[in-house]
Amino acid sequence: MTETQLPRGWVSAPFSAVFELQNGFAFKSSSYVDVGAFVVRIGNVQDEGVSLHNPAYIDFSEHDLSSFKLFPEDILISLTGNVGRVAIIKGDQLPAVLNQRVARVVYNAIEKCYVYYALRTKNTFEAILETAKGAAQLNISTKDILSIHFPVPPLAEQKVITDKLDSLLAQVDNTKARLERIPEILKSFRQSVLAAAVSGKLTEEWRDGLLNPQCLESIKQDMKSNRFNAWLIEQEKACSKTGRFFDKEKLSAKYDEPSDEYQDEYNLTVISNIPGSWLVTNLDNVSIAVTGKTPSTTDEFNWGGEIPFITPTQILPAGAVEMPDRFVTEQGAQKIQLLPKGAVLIVCIGTIGKVGLLDTDAAFNQQINALIPTNSILSKFLFYWAKTLHSWLNKTSSAVVNAAIINKSRLCAAPCPLPSIAEQTEIVRRVEELFAFADRIEQAAQAALSRVNNLTQSILAKAFRGELTADWRAANPDLITGDNSAEALLAKIKAERAKLSKNTKAKA
Repeated sequence: MTETQLPRGWVSAPFSAVFELQNGFAFKSSSYVDVGAFVVRIGNVQDEGVSLHNPAYIDFSEHDLSSFKLFPEDILISLTGNVGRVAIIKGDQLPAVLNQRVARVVYNAIEKCYVYYALRTKNTFEAILETAKGAAQLNISTKDILSIHFPVPPLAEQKVITDKLDSLLAQVDNTKARLERIPEILKSFRQSVLAAAVSGKLTEEWRDGLLNPQCLESIKQDMKSNRFNAWLIEQEKACSKTGRFFDKEKLSAKYDEPSDEYQDEYNLTVISNIPGSWLVTNLDNVSIAVTGKTPSTTDEFNWGGEIPFITPTQILPAGAVEMPDRFVTEQGAQKIQLLPKGAVLIVCIGTIGKVGLLDTDAAFNQQINALIPTNSILSKFLFYWAKTLHSWLNKTSSAVVNAAIINKSRLCAAPCPLPSIAEQTEIVRRVEELFAFADRIEQAAQAALSRVNNLTQSILAKAFRGELTADWRAANPDLITGDNSAEALLAKIKAERAKLSKNTKAKA
């Protein structure tokens, strides 16, 4: 903003006209102690305030630190890395001292909070970035910061501006805090929806209105038949891949009927609370479990094809599976088992319990056990149930060197509720409807948060153009002119500095 654009009584001046900057002391990490004065380092200066994350402490008795001692409401600015971050230290963070590359504002006869807000404006930050030097890590000198110009109103108006900013930005921060809590609230909401879905509560009234519900014995018979058929399909695939003759009758004789028993001795699932019309079984009865495998990485003919190769990294928190960077060739696929679209992926080594739902045929590595659903269970219902098994999976896992693991046989013993296909379909429909509702709220909250984040700079810009105090200036002309003008204020500060410098030289 040029002087001709400034409101009456204002002037443009460099920061050096109203304050000085004191750099911190180069404390050595070898002198840090467990208890002592908090050393404010670059990483502690955050936009939200001074952070106590990763604190370091120094013993006051070991050093003469009086020159670098901080006081309540001191304004600090970072000079390295994320240059230009400004924060105010609070009384409950003291005693504290200033580390190198963090500067403290030492101001004269000017409203302190006005200086704080001036340092936070977009204009100041952009000027700092333009002046900062360094490729890998930006640095700026205190001299360069002090050369940056900013609008200076009369002292009385500074007070009015800071009061208005305190009030308006407190409202912005309050709104921002509420919006930032929404994702966590929605996360809890989604978890509650899943819990209600797999326990039968979500479709309680729907179930009660059925005229001819499928009986448990029918569900069980279908489950056994579908499990056998799914097993045969996988056997046929294996024979085709290896070139062996598929002898259905001979293979059927080798079929091992899954047990109906499940493992949940710690009561970590809702299996004991499901409706009486649902079948209680295990994952082995409703799916074919497969452990992943990585084709030889030394054989270049295994890689560079079109078949996605999934690792735990590709499984996103919500359960979507993103496209990987690596792809397997048809040759590589001959040496491993491929998964069909709709298979449920469960990470069973390391970060146990991460669950994904495949939306395409893919290969996968040995950190993942996959569940290929039979015709008795919808893949999305199986996916939703698997997402509720996190505690069960972690409690059931075994400790191995540097990691935790849950093998395929243990995974197969996990409990699984089995309602009719009709009810599964209704459950999936309702869950997707509620999740879509939550997604819309989250998107709206993110959009609102983006607008709120921009609102702070918009309010600051108006304040430093004099727009927040236009009515006040019109009502108080005597407080912005003559001896009360900003020009007179700067002249007074300059005279006091000169006098102080003269007295200091005389004493020396």
